[in-house]
Amino acid sequence: MEGLIAQAWAAWHHDSGWMAWNLFLAFIPLALSFWLFRRKSNSRSIFWWVGLVVFIAFLPNAPYLLTDIVHLIGAIRARYTIWVVTLVLIPQHLGVILIGFEAYILSLINQEYYLKQQKMSQWILPAELATHALCAVGIYLGRFLRFNSWDLVTQPDDLARTIIDDLTAKRPLFVMFVTFIVLTVLYWLMKQVTLGVILKIRYRKAIEESSLEN
Repeated sequence: MEGLIAQAWAAWHHDSGWMAWNLFLAFIPLALSFWLFRRKSNSRSIFWWVGLVVFIAFLPNAPYLLTDIVHLIGAIRARYTIWVVTLVLIPQHLGVILIGFEAYILSLINQEYYLKQQKMSQWILPAELATHALCAVGIYLGRFLRFNSWDLVTQPDDLARTIIDDLTAKRPLFVMFVTFIVLTVLYWLMKQVTLGVILKIRYRKAIEESSLEN
């Protein structure tokens, strides 16, 4: 029993470092989305535009966690016991992936809210599709070519050269197209679930406030 606990503890901590880092990167655009899209003021200063650029640059880090399923596959192949795989590795990895993708969902829900407030509801779907497409490119650059969001500043020449040289080939375009489709479908499904949960929370809160008033 002690050996099983020790193995479970070791398995839990084996990937916890990069998981925490990836979640941190995923929450950067989420935090920015509240500042950019949920603010009461409609003014857009130079700081707002800088924040928007940073938001776009870091947003792919949230759905990027979907590709971390490869780490789960590798962990399963690492000859851990079935109990460690079932009770530790699978919940840990899937939980991190779900939290990261939920950060993506909430970021775009905030973006949608902003467009509605700006009387630009007709641009919600195009903005979502454009965001999925940009994130598909970002995920490819991160997963296969190992670029990071900050390379837009630190390595702009290398990044631009890579986009021109590599991303016009058939294989990268196919991978990005498939990624775009996956993001679009998963986003739509998870968005419905998220909005349902939000509405339920608001409904329960309204009932509680009504009961207090009475």
